[in-house]
Amino acid sequence: MRRRAVPIRKWPVAERPRERLLRDGPASLTDGDLLAILCRTGRTGVSALTLARHLLARFGSLRGLDTAEAGALREVPGLGPAKIAQLKAAFEVGRRAQSEAKRPKGAATSSRAVYAFLRPLLRDRPKEAFLVLLLNRRHAILDVVTVSEGSLAESPVYVREVLAAAQRGHAAALLCAHNHPSGHPAPSPEDEAVTEELVHAGRLLQVPVLDHLIVGETGYFSFADAGLI
Repeated sequence: MRRRAVPIRKWPVAERPRERLLRDGPASLTDGDLLAILCRTGRTGVSALTLARHLLARFGSLRGLDTAEAGALREVPGLGPAKIAQLKAAFEVGRRAQSEAKRPKGAATSSRAVYAFLRPLLRDRPKEAFLVLLLNRRHAILDVVTVSEGSLAESPVYVREVLAAAQRGHAAALLCAHNHPSGHPAPSPEDEAVTEELVHAGRLLQVPVLDHLIVGETGYFSFADAGLI
């Protein structure tokens, strides 16, 4: 117990998480060790490693910590804005790296391939996020734009913002996607209404909406695959 109150910088060099990572590689470290490196410091009487282990115990897992709201994180003694930002940034970098590895090569015409690309970006978001994939004339992905986060109740706002993103990005076609934090990808009446308006508006502007995916916990729903686009 006494060691836990000793700052990591005063530990024997061979036992410090950062030095062990550089010597043995990141895979050799525990989740707590990795979090301790991100936290860098603990608080009075508590080392960074003890703080990291407390975070894992409080939120249950790395995934639980990742999806925790900033307000819940602020309640943890020793976890201030800087540490919260570092943790959130690290988790986001990991998500983007996973997504990049699944980025469709060539035309994004397979709903399964698009889902694999978007799943790391959308699955664990605590709120609904609406993304737009801007496509070129060959339907390759030019960019991914987060239009908004929140509910899909006010569909006209989303339609305007989606079309504005398409025009700014000089897109020739669009793919839309959002997540269901509940984990169930079945479309709601609001989802269906938004999709219908997006498809109609896209036709008017000659920027077709090719699909709208809903990402859930373990699967997805494709409006195109269901014959609804």
